[in-house]
Amino acid sequence: MDVLLIPGFWLDGDSWQPVTDALVAAGHRPHPLTLPGKAPGESAAGIGLRDHVDAVIAAMDALPQPLVLVGHSGGGSIAWAAADARPGAVARVVFVDALPFPAGGPVNDELPVVGDAVPLPDWSVFEPDDLVDLDDALRARFAAIAVPEPARVASDPQQLHDDARFAVPVTIIACEFPAATVHEVIASEAAWGAELRRLHALEIVELPTGHWPQLTRPAELASVVTSVVVATAGAA
Repeated sequence: MDVLLIPGFWLDGDSWQPVTDALVAAGHRPHPLTLPGKAPGESAAGIGLRDHVDAVIAAMDALPQPLVLVGHSGGGSIAWAAADARPGAVARVVFVDALPFPAGGPVNDELPVVGDAVPLPDWSVFEPDDLVDLDDALRARFAAIAVPEPARVASDPQQLHDDARFAVPVTIIACEFPAATVHEVIASEAAWGAELRRLHALEIVELPTGHWPQLTRPAELASVVTSVVVATAGAA
């Protein structure tokens, strides 16, 4: 099965290396994406959230379907918008420490912007739960590979149009929040949980760590994603 891997903020396609290796070993075809404005030498100017969504849709349209979309952090919102655009092409969406947020809101418009981009901010900007297991060596590694995020990707409103997206099976790999928190959101009336409440099929897999499991628990993340893809392919 083909698997599109969508990185979160400040990361490129190479950040998925442990996962891509495991998927190849399991006989699947991973496609880690580096999104517009994040490749070496590219400018972030003028790049918005929809440009990233459209890049994923273009990659989907070039591959056999159905396929699996995997999105980490802000990449989860991009994956969800792509599933909304092509619900019949998606066998499953996997959210890595992310949730499907509703239309109208930004991914994160509170991050510090410098010019046209959001550089990796000081660690003090993040919540303690984000930084679990991210020791000094891993922080230095993250800083070394970090790519500034186009500012409008963080601040543009999410666009969703097709209720058929709710029929796409969803897996949430819960890292900095436990499964119980997701169930609490579903049971609540919080507006930002509206998408969760309408999902037809939801699986939650706990992988306790901070917000960047590809750095803090790469082998475990690779194993979980691969298991989900194997099960999805078997059910297709």
